[in-house]
Amino acid sequence: MKKLIGTMVAALVLSGAVARAEMVDRVAAVVNRDVIALSEVEKRAAPELSRLNQAVKEPQKRAEERTRITKAALDTLIGEKLMEEQIKELGLSVTDAEVDAAVADVKKQNNVTDDAQFDRLLSGEGFTVATYKDFLRKQMSRMKLVQLKVSPKVKVSEEDLKAAYTQYTKLESGDAEVHARHILVQVDPKATPQQVEAARKKAEALAEEARKPGVDFSELAKKKSEGPSASDGGDLGFFRRGVMVPAFEKVAFTLKEGEVSEPVRTQFGWHVLKVEEKRSVDVAPFEQVKGELENRLKLQKTEKFVEQYVNELRQKASVEVKI
Repeated sequence: MKKLIGTMVAALVLSGAVARAEMVDRVAAVVNRDVIALSEVEKRAAPELSRLNQAVKEPQKRAEERTRITKAALDTLIGEKLMEEQIKELGLSVTDAEVDAAVADVKKQNNVTDDAQFDRLLSGEGFTVATYKDFLRKQMSRMKLVQLKVSPKVKVSEEDLKAAYTQYTKLESGDAEVHARHILVQVDPKATPQQVEAARKKAEALAEEARKPGVDFSELAKKKSEGPSASDGGDLGFFRRGVMVPAFEKVAFTLKEGEVSEPVRTQFGWHVLKVEEKRSVDVAPFEQVKGELENRLKLQKTEKFVEQYVNELRQKASVEVKI
């Protein structure tokens, strides 16, 4: 639940609301007496759709993924509407002091030291201070509802933890840390297909140069990489699975020591990787990771029960999907 959208359509009364809303903004769904506009769905889905457009080039697959992403965004908005109705019915509320405390915590986590810096941070995410506080208030209200209706059902037993640790050891044992370097050819998020292809060819040429006998990858990265690690010779240090973006990680853990990759695309641009070294990782003892495993299991179970709870609300509600 990333960003909340304005409710210009929601204020319309049901009688004639859909017809009038259609003139301004197509209706995506009607949830009891509330309208969800298509623009809300599109804005909610926009970040994932942007990544899709960059990652998937095959038209049919991209169209299928776009449909899936749009449906998921609409389902999320429907769930939020249903939860908001329950929040009102149960009289749950979030005080101004609670919102202010949450804002202060966000500032602290992001090392924000003054209001102007915070305004710039919010603006980059499409918020003003007022709309961000409204977003937090709604999010915190939903958290209170979850704590009331869902959290009591979430139980993690010692058996659950031991089973999770067994799975953890299977995944971790024999795994490795990879020490890699990379050369980045940046691609603007708004780049045209021609610009993306030109950057790919540039990265391909750098990969070929890096494979030539006697070429020092570190020195080549210092001269040619457009990433922040260029001054360090593209050094990324040692990292484990789950740290890097999936496309980058997949290649890094496939390469042999000393091997240079073909160009790899991420949201930052095209990367040429070289694996310097691989080393095995010792599995942490149970007591050391017990807390982390418990938190992970609680989150997984909470998500499952929230989904069940929203489905129950949806079965009892009047939900009309129009797209």
